[in-house]
Amino acid sequence: MKADSPTRSRVQQVRDQLEDDIVNGRMRPGEQVQIEQLMARFGVSRTPVREALQQLEISGLVAVQPKRGTFVAQVGMPELIQMFEVMAELEAMCARLATRRVSQAALRDIEIALVACEAQCATQDSNAYYYANEQFHQLIYQACGNAFLVQQTQLLKNRLKPYRRLQLQLRNRMSQSLQEHRDIVRALQQGEEEAAAQAARDHVLIQGQRFTDLMSLASQPLAPPARTLRIEPLQRLGA
Repeated sequence: MKADSPTRSRVQQVRDQLEDDIVNGRMRPGEQVQIEQLMARFGVSRTPVREALQQLEISGLVAVQPKRGTFVAQVGMPELIQMFEVMAELEAMCARLATRRVSQAALRDIEIALVACEAQCATQDSNAYYYANEQFHQLIYQACGNAFLVQQTQLLKNRLKPYRRLQLQLRNRMSQSLQEHRDIVRALQQGEEEAAAQAARDHVLIQGQRFTDLMSLASQPLAPPARTLRIEPLQRLGA
């Protein structure tokens, strides 16, 4: 996978952190995004911040109101679940068609992308793994040979990107995701269309479930401090 340019890297870092802040509730729905504050916070110029906000707008995490500014959007859990359900079917269609149409060269690229996912999983860096994972999925989309399907899949993928990335932070999720990738590749290699479709479908549905788990954990209040048990000296207990 190509290394990002320095400018692209700054945009990515700003976007990823803002995604985390919005999804985890540190930036609240309806809150206005202050560009100057973000410039100072991240130590970047206005351009990376604006580019990051444009990408967040595509994801539906922020909304631009003419003459007013940019505000954190409200995305309800029922809507997210519905989007994951549709995404699962789009990914299944891509995998089914890719199994039928993939060339040997394209299959080799997918296998190389899987190796990259394995390498990033070993680092336990969920963000690095996500971007290797993103390349893996993109190659499968391209192998399906249906430009309209790729376009629609990519549009929804962009909407769900923050949630698909953040669910990887759950314990053992990266290793589970990697195994799901292996299942997809195995079906592609063996020419099993329905197995590939089902593996891709399950992969996305599990992502939705894990994201729901993540949100459930994020919404739990902090546990109160544990009470200290006072042990009386033995002689005072009549021992």
